[in-house]
Amino acid sequence: KGQIFQSAALLLGGASVFCGYETYQGNEKFYSNILMPTVHALFGPEMAHNLAIKALSYGVVPKKQKQEFDRLPCKVFGLEFSNPVGIAAGFDKHVEAVGGLNKLGFGFVEVGSITPLPQDGNDKPRVFRLPKDKAVINRYGFNSCGHQDAVTRLSKNISGETILGVNLGKNKESLDATKDYTEGVLKLGTYADYIVINVSSPNTPGLRSLQGRDKLKNLCTAVVAAKNQLPNKPPILVKIAPDLTDHDKVDIAHVVVQSKVDGLIVSNTSIARPESLESSNKTERGGLSGEPVREMSTKLVADMYKLTHGNSGATNLIELLMEAKVTENVLFVGKVPIVGVGGIWNGKDAYEKIRAGASLVQIYTSLIYEGPPVVNKIKRELNELLEINGFSNVSDAIGVDHK
Repeated sequence: KGQIFQSAALLLGGASVFCGYETYQGNEKFYSNILMPTVHALFGPEMAHNLAIKALSYGVVPKKQKQEFDRLPCKVFGLEFSNPVGIAAGFDKHVEAVGGLNKLGFGFVEVGSITPLPQDGNDKPRVFRLPKDKAVINRYGFNSCGHQDAVTRLSKNISGETILGVNLGKNKESLDATKDYTEGVLKLGTYADYIVINVSSPNTPGLRSLQGRDKLKNLCTAVVAAKNQLPNKPPILVKIAPDLTDHDKVDIAHVVVQSKVDGLIVSNTSIARPESLESSNKTERGGLSGEPVREMSTKLVADMYKLTHGNSGATNLIELLMEAKVTENVLFVGKVPIVGVGGIWNGKDAYEKIRAGASLVQIYTSLIYEGPPVVNKIKRELNELLEINGFSNVSDAIGVDHK
């Protein structure tokens, strides 16, 4: 018996050392094939999320990769990005893990959505994995620490090394959405390199109605005016839904350009349920993210790029513009940088969004399934694709599918 216990202890110790070493080294295959499936088997999705935030808040991350990617540094919104790959809002909701996320190699970090008053969000369970589909459905409902706690954390924890976006939402019971967003700009804007107006979460009743032309115009006008009161005047971006009609796209493009909004984030989670979904959680209510929305979001990136960059390929959208009787020719007013989000799992996915018109990209769901090494993988593969296709810098590839 003693020998059996001794052998078992040696095996367990050896396995622990091996796992610890591979975890620290950031081995891509170990994370995607062993570590992350084990985490998913042991912990529910929200618990795993909370544990990841806690680890990152203490700076517990894999060994920093020494690779440098010469084609990835870029300038967008007047900001210098070390690379175009960021973490999307919804991961660090309460501004707890900015430093840890920066250590993972992201080019920028977006926190929130942050609402004026603290709120708990929807009842649990509210997030569901769809492993067969490499997807997630969530209905968090803007669970938020509120502006005051966010100010405290931003003022204490931000070193200035990270390009930081602050994503703003409205309180569920609020009757004045414009007040919620402008208040967020004024209170949090001085700590942000850019501000995001999230009008596209499917989990707050009535929020997506703010994407309509008149409501969006009033909101954007007020938000831009609030931004102009700040000394740093951070760029304002609007995050839109993937579930839009062509008329919706035209309206949004028109308002964004005319209101002097600085950029778009395309796109949020989807309320659609593709027939291809196989996982048992596919009928859960909420927003769908991950691989099943990749093509949908890339098409929306392309459409919004056409509408805001004066591209002749937007023939059908131009016809809609004329039908809508828009007097200003929105297609030739100015360029609006786009952040592409949705289903990015590798360098090829990021490259497709950039060619479609995205200046930057963000990930979230692939981090859940692949773990931290996915960040370096995407950057490495993207850099290789740029080299293979003759681009000296990632900025040169933006929108080339339309040229």
